[in-house]
Amino acid sequence: MKLNKLILFAIFIGISSNVLNAQTDKFTVYNLNDCIAIAIENNLDLKSSKLIADKSKVRYKNARNELLPNLNMDYNLGVNDGRNIDPYTNGYIDEQLTFSNLGVNLNLTIFNGLRIKNSIKQNKFELQASEMEIEEAKQNLILEVTLRYIQVLNGKDLIELAKSRLETTKGQLDRLESQYKEGLGNPADYTDMLGQYAADEITVINATNTMKEAKLALIRLLSIDTDSEIIFESIEGLIAKEKYKLTAAEVFEESLENLATFKAKRLRVDAAESGVKRAKSNYYPELSAFGQFNTNYSSLANSLTQTGTRVSNTGDFVEANNQTFPVMTNEILYQENSIDYLDQFNNNYNTVVGLSLRVPIFNGFRAKNEVALEKIQLEESSVNLENTKLLFKQSIDEAYLKMESAYDRYFILEKQLDSYERSFRINEIRFNNGVSNIVEYFTSKNNLDTSKLNLSNARYEYILRVRVLDYYRGL
Repeated sequence: MKLNKLILFAIFIGISSNVLNAQTDKFTVYNLNDCIAIAIENNLDLKSSKLIADKSKVRYKNARNELLPNLNMDYNLGVNDGRNIDPYTNGYIDEQLTFSNLGVNLNLTIFNGLRIKNSIKQNKFELQASEMEIEEAKQNLILEVTLRYIQVLNGKDLIELAKSRLETTKGQLDRLESQYKEGLGNPADYTDMLGQYAADEITVINATNTMKEAKLALIRLLSIDTDSEIIFESIEGLIAKEKYKLTAAEVFEESLENLATFKAKRLRVDAAESGVKRAKSNYYPELSAFGQFNTNYSSLANSLTQTGTRVSNTGDFVEANNQTFPVMTNEILYQENSIDYLDQFNNNYNTVVGLSLRVPIFNGFRAKNEVALEKIQLEESSVNLENTKLLFKQSIDEAYLKMESAYDRYFILEKQLDSYERSFRINEIRFNNGVSNIVEYFTSKNNLDTSKLNLSNARYEYILRVRVLDYYRGL
């Protein structure tokens, strides 16, 4: 008996666990920090910014490596057939030979008008600017995710307000329907309430669609694909009891110091200044040191080894005392031996060292035009920086003005809502008791609903503008 109870209990626990897991799988809960982390991990624009920075890092390494000498080796192996020059004897031959050449060249720049130094500085500034642009893209992404998140929360609140409005109307509609069926009261009140109920249903549908659109926009920004329902947690402290402590001017000053956008723009200006200096180096002479090592091989190269001597007739004759005598000579005998490949490379090498000076005299105004282009780039970077400052100053002033307005409206709307709630309770009682008409009831109800809507919008408008100002401060 006890065993059966234990089995039944275990089955019950297993079924309950499966049910709970199934319910959990139906939705996923995200808070704002979760959304920001997911967006940073998945966002393709941010990944593109990182790739641009990676390319800048490679270009910076290339610029630094120009300080190193150039060392190159050439090696050739081939066959010549026909009339050519024997690389061993430098004489003309008319037969096939196998040849090989080896050369090593070293070149080191000593001075070139500080071109390498300024090129390194330019690429370093561009690398730092690219890294700041990654941070800029990240800050922009965080701000956009935050704003989308707030829009979703605002949409959820608007749905709740619309449903509450619909529920209140449904209560009145049920009461008037009972009176209508019993033939009591004004029939027009019932039909007017039916129309109001339909209007409130449309409001719920519109609010739901608006919230779904905001949620889709946020999910698209996160670059996630999930089959489960996503629930976004509310943010605590959406309205502060004290006004924003900084002024618009103070926010702008902090943005100049902390915001990655301005740091990137200033680094672009620094890079352009180094670019001008690099271009001016083309006006200066270039001094470099060089060294060479060369050697070769020929299959026709031979060495001669003396093996002995012999007396041979030269074919000439001399006369003495009316007698003719042949001319004899002592001929040295040699044996030809081919020279090994490595021995020829060791015997035939030569080296060269020296200095090279290149003085620019006329190059088709290329140096002048390059300097002009770099100066234009510097001017563009400076104008871009100043224009960014102007745009941010205007945006900060606008965001600050709207933040103050939302803050002031919020507390006024709180008082208004309290007044309209009391007014609606009075008019609802009067309408239910037949003392007032439906027009007065609808007026009071619409005032209350509009006040709730305005209060919710002001609350989210305030937190949205606060987040925007914090973004401008670089927080």
